[in-house]
Amino acid sequence: MQLSFRTLSTLTAALCLLLSLVWGLTPQWLLSFWDIEFSFAVGLVARRTAVLFGALSVISFLVRNEPPCATRNALSLGFVVGCWGLAVLGFAEWLNGHVGPGILLAVGFELALGLAFFQTRRVSVELETAS
Repeated sequence: MQLSFRTLSTLTAALCLLLSLVWGLTPQWLLSFWDIEFSFAVGLVARRTAVLFGALSVISFLVRNEPPCATRNALSLGFVVGCWGLAVLGFAEWLNGHVGPGILLAVGFELALGLAFFQTRRVSVELETAS
């Protein structure tokens, strides 16, 4: 299914906002899916991650109306690299027994989101070269 950049950016903004709230307010709940124990150090990283997801939410929301351009291309490629990198790391951690199978849900979302940005970027490049 091909999504427009506007739709994809809006959905990404909503997802990142949700993740920001969960990581910031109830990180134990999310960590329990991955079979990771909550500790002071994990809480510190979770709160910092919450702020990062909040920033990604704002960025995604504010660029949703941008026409195909270098900024939009950079954002799309950044999400592709970030999502696919997280998916590889999550899968590797699961294979090594460091996290539970709940991480595979996150891996699936990361693969799908990265693919969606990859496809949206590809369509944008095709439209630019056709013009």
